Amino acid sequence: MLAALGVAQPPAPPAVKPRNVIIFVADGLRRGSVNAQDMPTFLKVRTLGVDFRNSHAVFPTFTTANASVIATGHGLGDTGDYSNTLYPGTWLGKPDVTAAIGSTTPFLENDELLGDMNSAFNGNYLGERTLLSVARENGYNVASVGKVGPTAIQQNEAVTWDQFGNLGAGGAIIVDDSTGQAGDLPLPSEIVDALRDTKLPEEAPLRNNGFGDSSQWNNGFSGDAQTSGTLDANRIQQQWFSDVTTKVLLPRFVADAKPFVLVFWSRDPDGSQHNEGDSLQNLAPGINGDTAKRGLQDADQCLKQILDFLDAHPSLKANTDLLITSDHGFATISRREIAQDGTQSSEPSAVMDYELNGKEKPEPKGTLPTGFLAVDLGIREHLRVFDSAVRAITGSSAYLEVLLGGEKSQHPSTGSALLGEAVKHVDGSDATLIVAANGGSDLLYVPNANVNVVRKTIDVLMRLDYVGGVFADDKYCPALADCPGALPLSSIGLTGRSAVPRPAIVVTYKVFYQSAGDLQSAEQVSDTTLQEGQGMHGGFGRDQTYNNMAAIGPDFKAGFVDEAPVGNIDIAPTLAHLLHLQMPSVGDVRGRVLLEGLVGGKVPDSSAPKITVSAPDEDGRSTLLEYQELGGTRYYDSACLVMAGAAKHCQ
Repeated sequence: MLAALGVAQPPAPPAVKPRNVIIFVADGLRRGSVNAQDMPTFLKVRTLGVDFRNSHAVFPTFTTANASVIATGHGLGDTGDYSNTLYPGTWLGKPDVTAAIGSTTPFLENDELLGDMNSAFNGNYLGERTLLSVARENGYNVASVGKVGPTAIQQNEAVTWDQFGNLGAGGAIIVDDSTGQAGDLPLPSEIVDALRDTKLPEEAPLRNNGFGDSSQWNNGFSGDAQTSGTLDANRIQQQWFSDVTTKVLLPRFVADAKPFVLVFWSRDPDGSQHNEGDSLQNLAPGINGDTAKRGLQDADQCLKQILDFLDAHPSLKANTDLLITSDHGFATISRREIAQDGTQSSEPSAVMDYELNGKEKPEPKGTLPTGFLAVDLGIREHLRVFDSAVRAITGSSAYLEVLLGGEKSQHPSTGSALLGEAVKHVDGSDATLIVAANGGSDLLYVPNANVNVVRKTIDVLMRLDYVGGVFADDKYCPALADCPGALPLSSIGLTGRSAVPRPAIVVTYKVFYQSAGDLQSAEQVSDTTLQEGQGMHGGFGRDQTYNNMAAIGPDFKAGFVDEAPVGNIDIAPTLAHLLHLQMPSVGDVRGRVLLEGLVGGKVPDSSAPKITVSAPDEDGRSTLLEYQELGGTRYYDSACLVMAGAAKHCQ
């Protein structure tokens, strides 16, 4: 109309070129491990960009749990990915396959199991859309590269079984440990062709660095009770992931001239910290030895290779935002000590002698066995214990019974177990209790939803000397006084809209520090197959929830230290905001947009940390939770047991 009247029109605003986004996840990286010697690239990003100094993983502090949060921006109550190992309420196996191949307590760092979960839960067990899937639908080039499990979770909806029993990715670019191997997520043909053109192997290298299964230079070698684990980082496999990213994917994205979203999930330092061979059966140096440092350096080199590519393409760098995070912290495994002064567990599981099975070697006296929680609950609650990883070939029960007592007791092979008088149903639905063992915390399920079983189990848990905190499903404890000693799952964001069965109880184990206040010196009682002195996570100390977050790029402030509470739950909302993407949402347990870290964003007013304490049990023990809140999002610092009249804070 103005032009028709002869009035000059204001010039149209210049078209804004859509941003590119790279998310780099250093699995298991502790904030305190970032330094100029081992991780100069990470330190550079933290210094030149936004340093999210008050960052958080979600609890339970496990990989797939936090991967689901990073992918969707929703908490675990909505995604249902409560831990790496959980109980899905069914025998989880390949669709339409009747063979006894599957699991009732699956470990989710496996593409086929993710496909199984999706088949069991309406095509997307997370129940929420992922940032990468929404970006792909909106015309972005999208890829996820790295550690098997969390890498595919970033595009979870694409992981499906077809009618012929083949695993598919629907054309999504997912590059992980299984790429090129039987049962992998097939890559688009043009990516396979590009691998050939660049002379890169079409098959992902193994973690063995070219050495034998029992070599200490094999990064996947964890050793045993009398043999030290690995002495080297995951060099070869990680280098291949980096090369695929910088020699195949990013060049194709640049040539295609479309915006992109890429996730790089570095297995290091997590894998090297888990399997390190510097500290067999000793708490020192634990995960602060040379092997763990090699893992840090490996992750740093991967990030450097990506940043070097951006530096070589200035126009690309000027339009690309980079956010780095870690899924959780880490601690040195304790399987005997429960306190800094060396006090050892005196529970039945720690004092019994065990029959050795398979490759097991004798443990030092007083060692908590793999599956100690299942063993102690079986003894305390007078229940038989069945190994959820071993099907029975005789008798009336579907699973092999774990024999307790006598000269040689047994323990569950992976830690997970079904407890009851008998477990005849393969899906575990007739078990009284199910333990999904994970490490620094375990999940407990009560298939028949018997409130008396839940409350009795809480009472037993509160008396076990290695327990560090207990949380129970709200439906069993309408009031705090109904479950003395326990806090509700809603207090830690584990209730929501998920269709995946929710645990009745989450139990976390004690954490202590060799040097008071030094998170790098943390030791965590862990239900694991790994050895005392190696590394684990999953607990509720600040050493576990304190991850490492930073960001740099055109949309992020330069040289800014963000003291506000932030977390993995905020990544997807923040990046969706920058990409102008509308993320569909089913549940309400969500993160926020980190506006204070963006150019022009206002710094929020600070708020004091908060605590909530359970009703005490009859001996005066309570679970205490320390947390922070901002913008309707809750961030969890730590939890622990406290005695009535003691200081109301965790160590």
